[in-house]
Amino acid sequence: MTTTIIKTTTRLLAPLILVFGSYIILHGHLTPGGGFQGGAVFASGLILLIVANVRDKVQELFEKTPLTQLESLGALGFLGIGLLGLMSYTFLKNAIANSGFLFGGTTPQGINPGYLNTGGTLSYLNIFVGTKVLAGLTSIVLIFFLILRRERDEW
Repeated sequence: MTTTIIKTTTRLLAPLILVFGSYIILHGHLTPGGGFQGGAVFASGLILLIVANVRDKVQELFEKTPLTQLESLGALGFLGIGLLGLMSYTFLKNAIANSGFLFGGTTPQGINPGYLNTGGTLSYLNIFVGTKVLAGLTSIVLIFFLILRRERDEW
C-alpha cells in the first residue's frame, strides 16, 4: 500500500535520479563513475517507480518497455566496440580517439579540463555498459516485485 507522500516524492525524485544516472554514464571518462555506476543509479530511479506504484500500474508501465532487448543491445554494443579495435589488432583499442567522430575529439595532454567529446571508445563503452546494467537490475527487481505482489494478492 503506497501513500500520497510516497507517490508525490517518487514523482519528484525519479526524474532527477534518471537524469543523474545519465550524467554519470556520459561523464564516466572525466569523473569517478561510468557505465556500471550510472546504470545502477538509473536503475534505482526505475526501481523507485516500481516500488511506489501498484501492481497493475507497474505492469502497464513496464509491459511495453523492452528490458530484455536493452540488455542484449548493451552486450552486443560492448562487443561491437571491442571488435572495432581489432582493426588495429587489439581488442578494445581506443580506435575513435582523435578521429573527429562523436566522442573522438582531440585528446588534451595531461589532465582533461572537462571536454566531453574526448572519450573515444570509452564513452561508447560506458553507454553500452550502463544500458546493460540498468536493464538487468531493473528486470531483476521487476520480476521479484511482480511475483511478490501476485502472491500477496492470492493470500
